[in-house]
Amino acid sequence: NRRTYNTTIYPKIEEKDSDMFFIAQNGDRLDLLAQRFYKDASLWWYIARANNLKTMNVKAGTSLRIPILVM
Repeated sequence: NRRTYNTTIYPKIEEKDSDMFFIAQNGDRLDLLAQRFYKDASLWWYIARANNLKTMNVKAGTSLRIPILVM
């Protein structure tokens, strides 16, 4: 029995005038920011994709683009 896994490819998130920008503070993580801005921590990947991030933790002082959620 052979298992196969599909790769999820998320679409590019285009910049819009409605995007917000946020400067990360000590202790900020993408799941916490998704909860704050979208009321859903599971949408952390949307912020990650918009900012080309590969990790949940965000260095303090990093400028992040928080796009309006369109799915």
